[in-house]
Formats: sequence, structure tokens, C-alpha cells
Amino acid sequence: MFSVGTIPGGTPQSPEPGAASASFPSLAPVSGRGEAEEEEDNEQEPAEIYLCALWTSGYLGIAYYDTSDSTIHFMPDAPDHESLKLLQRVLDEINPRSVVTSAKQDENMTRFLGKLASQEHREPKRPEIVFLPSVDFGLEISKQRLLAGNYSFIPDSMTTTEKILFLSSIIPFDCLLTVRALGGLLKFLGRRRIGVELEDYNVSVPILGFKKFVLTHLVSIDQDTYSVLQIFKSESHPSVYKVASGLKEGLSLFGILNRCHCKWGQKLLRLWFTRPTHDLGELNSRLDVIQFFLLPQNLDMAQMLHRLLGHIKNVPLILKRMKLSHTKVSDWQVLYKTVYSALGLRDACRSLPQSIQLFQDIAQEFSDDLHHIASLIGKVVDFEGSLAENRFTVLPNIDPEIDEKKRRLMGLPSFLTEVARKELENLDSRIPSCSVIYIPLIGFLLCIPRLPFMVEASDFEIEGLDFMFLSEEKLHYRSARTKELDALLGDLHCDIRDQETLLMYQLQCQVLARAAVLTRVLDLASRLDVLLALASAARDYGYSRPRYSPQLLGVRILNGRHPLMELCARTFVPNSAECGRDKGRIKVITGPNSSGKSIYLKQVGLITFMALVGSFVPAEEAEIGAVDAIFTRIHSCESISLGLSTFMIDLNQVAKAVNNATKQSLVLIDEFGKGTNTVDGLALLAAVLRHWLALGPMCPHIFVATNFLSLVQLQLLPQGPLVQYLGLAKGFRAGSREIDDTLSPCISFKTMETCEDGDDLVFFYQVCEGIANASHASYTAAQAGLPGNLIARGKEVSDLIRSGKPIKPVKELLKEKQMENCQTLVDKFLKLDLEDPNLDLDIFMSQEVLPAATGIL
Repeated sequence: MFSVGTIPGGTPQSPEPGAASASFPSLAPVSGRGEAEEEEDNEQEPAEIYLCALWTSGYLGIAYYDTSDSTIHFMPDAPDHESLKLLQRVLDEINPRSVVTSAKQDENMTRFLGKLASQEHREPKRPEIVFLPSVDFGLEISKQRLLAGNYSFIPDSMTTTEKILFLSSIIPFDCLLTVRALGGLLKFLGRRRIGVELEDYNVSVPILGFKKFVLTHLVSIDQDTYSVLQIFKSESHPSVYKVASGLKEGLSLFGILNRCHCKWGQKLLRLWFTRPTHDLGELNSRLDVIQFFLLPQNLDMAQMLHRLLGHIKNVPLILKRMKLSHTKVSDWQVLYKTVYSALGLRDACRSLPQSIQLFQDIAQEFSDDLHHIASLIGKVVDFEGSLAENRFTVLPNIDPEIDEKKRRLMGLPSFLTEVARKELENLDSRIPSCSVIYIPLIGFLLCIPRLPFMVEASDFEIEGLDFMFLSEEKLHYRSARTKELDALLGDLHCDIRDQETLLMYQLQCQVLARAAVLTRVLDLASRLDVLLALASAARDYGYSRPRYSPQLLGVRILNGRHPLMELCARTFVPNSAECGRDKGRIKVITGPNSSGKSIYLKQVGLITFMALVGSFVPAEEAEIGAVDAIFTRIHSCESISLGLSTFMIDLNQVAKAVNNATKQSLVLIDEFGKGTNTVDGLALLAAVLRHWLALGPMCPHIFVATNFLSLVQLQLLPQGPLVQYLGLAKGFRAGSREIDDTLSPCISFKTMETCEDGDDLVFFYQVCEGIANASHASYTAAQAGLPGNLIARGKEVSDLIRSGKPIKPVKELLKEKQMENCQTLVDKFLKLDLEDPNLDLDIFMSQEVLPAATGIL
């Protein structure tokens, strides 16, 4: 079931960062180790979320730590009912690994957590519940813990007062529950040492920023709706190497719209899909960008921006490694290319209309700090040398001392050759050759090949030389000259590495001090990537911009199309839909099987969903009103494969709509009651519709597809003398029976238009007003391949039931059955062994012959 509704207190929106937050992309290496290999390493570190929640006096405080970007997210104090629906909503969205709370809790919170811990089949898995002493959540202790934290995004030059002012601009210290939740979360992170379990205790858990998320203007969608509407569809990966764990996106709405060029854009698009909104300002800002890039003259600009976005990589992971001093060589290349790509995005957006907020944000917030970071990395890091030595190396003219040591190191080979020649002059004439080598941490050594007479250890002794070790049939010695070299040149390699490591640390500090701008790079670049992807899909598929009208209580779609079905069918017949105003609150759609009823319902749901995401939609026009919720119950074969009763799933999903739908909700129901007795299913469908009709103006907007023609024929829906049917004029016929005008004004009857051509039934897949006069089950059965005599008999029985006449068996079938029974009885007689002493003819006649005779006569 797809429920789109505003939860009390709201729902997390698309990533809108707080003041200082840490979400960063990553970049491609220039050469050497492949980008794909590096990204595989990055993806091997699964993101984990640790949530801290407190509930007191009807208010909820939440904070959680996300290991994917080393960022703490917090929600300002929000009202929540005793049932803790808001907390459940947050848990469903972020799926934390652990839930941390105080050991001293309200009874409602304790009961909620106990129920959460007992959900063994929770997907993806039930979280760990961690109780900390209540003292760890004290207000003053939590404040001090927040202010004393070591945060890389705060410059070291800040005084204590400045740091307090800086954090006060990010964290709402007036939200007492949130502050306590943040303090408890920091205590948990420090105790559990998330991500730094193997590090020294002086290494703290990296926190690269704080972000605020607000649960407002968002809609919720359950997994059933994602499945039946094919918003997401995971399939097994075709590669035999990934068949066990690998999944790929199948034919789905997300699949056809996901044209993002960076992984963070794909994540944001998925986030928008899981958090659709009815915030008109946010939706229109997204649509403005899409519409701009749909203009033909802006196509080249869109392609250029997409190329730049392809270089935005996993910067949060790089900054996390910098914080822990685990930076790799490829990380510097990735960061360098990311920053320069971001500068390209900034320059391009400065040439675009600043009336569009996204372009203005990129132009202004991609500050000169980016140029400073790129300049530092470009002037300091020797990428080719780093790849060759697989460690951080610096370019010439950065440090004179390093340059001098490297110059001396480069001249060593020829110098050591000359030293070896002089050493050979002083050695035994039996020694054919020697060399002088340098080994880090050991120093310079004289290397002599092992001769045949050197068998025992005592044979290795050479006057004037100190034997060190034997390796690969070569003897290594210290001589007076090698000792002089050690004193003169020292350990050049180690000295150079130490000095370059110090420079790397200084460079890391410079980058981390400017982490805030990198956060905005990720947020704004991923947003631009998503909107460029949606613009590309809208251009290729011919989508149009939806409009939003708070005054329209419902939706209005002109010539809408199913975004997936139109890609699979040769031709697709568009259909319009309208509810609200004077168009009726309930649409009852009838028609034969395979005539397009389910597709019609799904396209209404998908178009509405796409509009709530901020995408262009497959329709000539679409106007979305104040829709606050969408509920769907559309039959799916997956229900049967799970071994569940289809009717039980019907009841469960429709019950959600009955209990939660408001006058602004959109409810889509397909063949409700299909999996049970016809009378029971019809009665329940009528009861549900009558319940909604009894709400009057509070009735939600409902589209019902059904084969229960008796719903109208038996007049199961309410009527009244003052009720005027607004859907059709009196006496209107649309391939259906006459429609009376005494039906409820809230109800509109529609059908899928068909035409009978002899024995054939032609589907037009067009919705028209009216009611189907028959289910055309016989035609559907013929299309399925059933024998003609069975179909004819089915028609005959149906006519007899409809006319109230008794049903008699077919004479031909009866005679054929009699002959079969006679033959069976004859065979039994022939198998009798009359000479068998154990044969009892009385029993044979009573148990075998007489029952068979009854069937024959």
C-alpha cells in the first residue's frame, strides 16, 4: 500500500544541510590504479546508522550518526503521540543499526522499544536496543559534551567563545530534548568507538559535520506500493559472480529516470523517490531547473554539466580517512579532480540565469576555498611520483631540504658504483665482483657473491669487514667506507618520507578546515545531477510540467500515459482522469479483463507520484491539488507466491486506507474482494464505499476498478431524491446499460470502451463514462485457450443463473458419463476370482455394485 501523508511533525526531506555538514563526493585517479578498483574499495564499507531517541511529555528528540559521511543528523523537538508514530516513521526511513535511549524512560517508550525488539521479521533487520544511564543524557552534561567535541570543520584558530557561537548557529540549544539526544549519542559513539575500534584511544570518532532534517511536507510510501506500481524493482544480477548477493534495478520508474552521472546523484534521486513532498516551493524549484534544461538552446550546456558531474566522487570517505590519517594516494587525485570539476560547475552556473535558485546557490556557495584547495593540491602533490612509489610524494621546489635529499639520493647509484670499485681493490683476488647497496633502516652495505669455498659460517669472515647476513647467495658486510656513508648521508629514504608525511598532514589540515564548502559541493552537485537526469528523461519521453493548485482538492490529468507500459507497447492509448470539484469523489471503473483497468489505476498513481517528486509527467497536462496521501490496493501475483491469501492482503491494505485516508487522500483500489466468496467480496466493497460516502465532504478521492457489476445492478450504493448524478446526462449509453440520475453526487461510473465484432471483442483501452453491460468472461476464456464446448456451457449456465432457472446436466455429457460408469463396473466383474475362498459376494455387491448402479441409473 502506498500511503502518502503528512505525519505529525513532518518527515525528513531531501538533504537540506544544516550550517556545517559533511557529505562529500569522490574523484577519479589520473593514472595508475583504476578508478573502478578504488570505488569498489569504497563501496565495501557499508553505511551504518546509530540513532538516539528521547520521548518526554509528548515531544520527541532525535539524533543519529551516519557512517557513510561521518555526519550527525538531528531533528528539532517535535510533538509525537503516545503511539510514537513519528518515531516509527523515522525508524522505517533510516533503518538504524542501533537505537540508543535512556534507561529511565516513559512507559510508552519502553513498550514501543520492546515491541520493536521483538519484530524478528523486520526488514532489513531489527535494530539493537541500547540503554545508557540517565545521567548520560543530562542537559548540562550534554551541552558540555557538544561544546568540547573535536570537530575538523571548526578552525583551530577559533577561541572558546567563538566556537560556542559557531556551534550555536548549527545546533538548536533551545531544543532541550534534541540537545540531550545529541549528548547521549556522543557518549555512545565514544564508548562504542564507531569506525575507530582498532585505533589508539587518543583517536576520536570522526564527526565531519551536523545536519538538520525536518519532517514536514513529506509523504510516506510503503513497500507494497513501490512493488505494484514498479517504482522500484530489484532483480537478480545476471553475472554469475554476483548471483548470490548482487541486485540490479529492473524495469521500474526509478530505472528509466535514473540517468545520474555520479553515485551521490543516484542516492539523492532514490531519496526523493522515498520521500515525495507536497511542498510547493520545493517542487516548483525543481521543475524550474528541469524546464530550463529542456529548452533546445540549453542542451549543450546540460551535456557539459553532466560531464563535469561525472567527476564528483566519494569525498566524505576521503575526508574521513584524512581525519584518521589513512589517506591513500588515489584519494588526493580524486579530491583534486572533484574540486576542479566543482569549479567548472561554478563557472558554468555563473553564466546561467540567477533567477533560478539552484544556479544562484552554486555560483555563490562554491567559494574561493575550492580554488585554494585545488591550488594547494596541484602545487604540492606529485601524482606521478606518488603512483610510482605508492605513497604521498611532493613536487620539487616545495621544501628545499627535501629537494636536497632527493638530489643526493638520485646521485647515489653512480657514487656507490665508484665506492664499490674501490672496495673491490682491497678484497681477496678470488672475489670477482662486489656492489654497495642501500637498505632503509639498515644503511649502506657491501654485497659480495658467495664463493664455492664459503660453506660454513666461519668461512664468511673477511678481514676488515663485519659480516651482517646472507641473502639470496649474497653476503652482506659493513666496511669502513659504508660506515662513513651512513654517517655522511644518513637514512635518506626515511628522512624524506618523514618530511613528506609532515607536509601531507599540513595539507590535510588545510583541506579539513575548508570541509564545509566540500559539503555544499556534494549537496548542490547531486541536486543538479538529479534534475539534469529528470530533464533528459522528460526530453526523450515527451513529458510535460505538472501544475500545483492547493484549491483543487484532487487531481486532474489530461491524456495521461503509463510511463512504463508505453515503453513496452507498440501503441499506447492515453486516458484522462479527474476527481474533485464537481467531478465526483468516487470513480467506479468497470470493464472486461485485460481491457486496461489496472493500467489506468497505476498510471493515475504514477503520474501523481511523479508530480510529488518534482518530475515532469507523461501527460499533456496535469494539475495536482492538495493531495496529502495516496493509498493503493492493486492486485499483484507476488501476493500468491508468498503463500498468503489474496483476500487477506486486500483487507489489510484497504483497512489502512479506511483508517487513515482524509478528504485530501487519493485511494486506488483494484478488484477488491477478488480472493473470497463473490457475495462476501461484493458486500465488503459496497460497505467500504458506503463508509466513505457517509463522510460527505470528508470523503477521499477514490478510483475503484471492479468486475462486481451487481454493485450498481442491485443498487448497493446510497440513493436519495435530492441527489443528482453529475457524471452523465440521463439516458446516456456508452456500450452499457442506461444510467439513472438518482445516484450519489459523489460517485462517477466509468468503463473501458469495447466493441463486439461478431464473436470477437475489440478493446479500445479508452476510459469512457458508463457501466459495462457484461464481464465478457467467455471472450477472456477463449483468449486464454479454453475449449469451445466449455465456454459454450459456461455461457449457458450463466444465462440460467441470471434468469433464475434450474441448471440441468448436458445430455451428451450425461450419456458419456453413464458409459464410463458401466465400463468401470464391467471391469470389476471381470476381475473377480470366483474360485477364491476369501471372496464374499455379498460385500462385493453392497460396496461395489450398488453404489456404481446408482450413478448409472
